[in-house]
Amino acid sequence: MSDPKVRIRDMYKIFGPRDKDVLAHVKNGMGKEELLVQHKHVLGLQDINVDMQEGEITVIMGLSGSGKSTAIRHLNRLIEPTAGEIYVDGEDVMKLSESGLRSLRQEKMSMVFQKFALLPHRTVAQNAAMSLAIRGRDEDEQKSEALRWLDRVGLTGYDGHYPSQLSGGMQQRVGIARALTANTDIMLMDEAFSALDPLIRTDMQDLLLELQTELNKTIIFITHDLDEALKLADHLVILKDGAVVQQGEPQHILLNPNDPYIEDFVSDINRARVLKARSIMQPITAKKFAGDVRANDNLESMIAVSGGETSLTYRVLNAAGEPVGQIDMRDLVRALVPRVSSTAA
Repeated sequence: MSDPKVRIRDMYKIFGPRDKDVLAHVKNGMGKEELLVQHKHVLGLQDINVDMQEGEITVIMGLSGSGKSTAIRHLNRLIEPTAGEIYVDGEDVMKLSESGLRSLRQEKMSMVFQKFALLPHRTVAQNAAMSLAIRGRDEDEQKSEALRWLDRVGLTGYDGHYPSQLSGGMQQRVGIARALTANTDIMLMDEAFSALDPLIRTDMQDLLLELQTELNKTIIFITHDLDEALKLADHLVILKDGAVVQQGEPQHILLNPNDPYIEDFVSDINRARVLKARSIMQPITAKKFAGDVRANDNLESMIAVSGGETSLTYRVLNAAGEPVGQIDMRDLVRALVPRVSSTAA
C-alpha cells in the first residue's frame, strides 16, 4: 500500500491552560474523569494514530463527546494539538509557516460544515465560488466553475438564488459544490448531513458516493450515525472518550467487534442490509450451485433470491464476473446473528 494521504501519529489534545504540564499524567494512565476532577482539564483526544489513504472515505464516528469533531479540526490546525504529529502528503503540518498553513487550507483541504455556513447576502453561485474568490481568480473562472459544480450536485438554475430561498438539503448541496469548486484533494466533512431530514440525508449520502466514484477524493467524514458510517466508509475509526476503540474495514468491524463498546454499537444494525457477500464467502469447494451472486451484493438480496431456503449454496463473482468464492446459506444465517455483548453476558 502507498503512503497515506493523511497521517496522524501519537496525537493528544487536552483543553486547559496547563495542557502540556498535565500531559504526563494522561500518558501515565490518568483517565478523562480523573483529569477533570484533579486538574480541571478536559481530555479531548488520547494517543490517536490513524492513516487516511488517498482516494478513500475515512469515517470517524462516535457518540457526543467522543472527540470526533475535535480530531478533524486538527488536520487543518483549526485546533492545535497538545502533542503529536500530522502529515499531509508527507509534509509535517505542525511545521508549516503561516503562509504554508494558509495554502494548506485554501488549496489542499476544503470543508463542508453541518450548519451549511453559507453567506446569506451572497447568491448560490457566489457562495459556491467563495474559495476561488479568496484566491483572487477572475470572475469568469469563478462563475464557470461554480455553475459546473452546482449542475453536478443538481442545482442547475438556482445560481441566482439566495440561501434563504433554498431548503436545508439544497443549502447543503451548495456547501458540497463550494468544496468541489475549491478543487482540493482532501474534503473534510464534519457532521455534514446530520441536520437533514432522513430522506434528504439518504439522498445526500448517495450523491456523495456517486461523486466519489467519479472524483476519487480523499474524504474525512465525521458522523455519530453508524448506519451512515457503514454506508460511506472505506476505513472506519470509532472513538470513545477521545481514544480509538477500533478501526478498520467496516465489514470486518461489524463481524469482529473487539470491545464490548463496539459490540453494543453494532448490535442493532440491520446486518442483512449492511453485510456483503464478499465478507462471509468461503473458498470454492462445491460442485453445484443454486446460482451466482456478486461479491458486493448484500445479504438481504441473497435472502430474496433464495426465497429463504437455507440448504442452497451460491457462487460469488467479482466485478469482472470471475468466481471468487461461495456462500452456504447456513453460513449466511449465522452471520445475521450479532455477537452477544460481553457486558450483557
